[in-house]
Amino acid sequence: MRVLLVEDDSLLGEGLETALTHENYQVYWCRTAAEALKVVDLQVFDLFVLDIGLPGGMDGFGLLENLRKKQHRQPVLLLTARDSSADKVKGLDAGADDYLSKPFDLDELLARLRALQRRAVNRETTVLNYGADLKIDTLDRSVTYRNQPVSLSRREYDLLLFLLEHQRQIFSKEQLEERLYAWGDEVASNAVEVHIHNIRKKIYSQLIVTVRGVGYVIRDIEP
Repeated sequence: MRVLLVEDDSLLGEGLETALTHENYQVYWCRTAAEALKVVDLQVFDLFVLDIGLPGGMDGFGLLENLRKKQHRQPVLLLTARDSSADKVKGLDAGADDYLSKPFDLDELLARLRALQRRAVNRETTVLNYGADLKIDTLDRSVTYRNQPVSLSRREYDLLLFLLEHQRQIFSKEQLEERLYAWGDEVASNAVEVHIHNIRKKIYSQLIVTVRGVGYVIRDIEP
């Protein structure tokens, strides 16, 4: 689970990064809204944790509004020292899913993140259809192509689903490795290529397109 943390307070940011990493989240920590907006164009996240009181001309409200305008629908938890009802309403109206006032208990933060994850899963459709013939059931992680079951390894499934969810977006090998493997994992230099080769072989050869010198993309699903 990849989390984008946007917090300008160094002490709090370091503490949250350490605590979330200990709970097996992959954390990318930014200190300004401008930095965060650059990062979301390069990487994909599952949750956003945003401080409202950010420096540099754009606060957390502005960052949240920009993320929603860019069609980032991931759950958002706002952190703030402000505790007024007006600020809470403003944040929720801007598209936040939850709100936590500072100072807060770490266990409460973790519980709220788990709740946001559950909510995100529950509101998603279980069976996803891509084209006429490719179907993925995210509940049991099963894949069928032309009504025939396709046996994929865990990482083959994760890679396929990720590329399908971001259709027409090109990802480099390094970006896909970051998505598939936890930080600190030993990764073979050709791991992504092997997974893509297997997916092509098991489904169809032109499903994942190689953009030479750039990366990989799923552009169109075979009708």
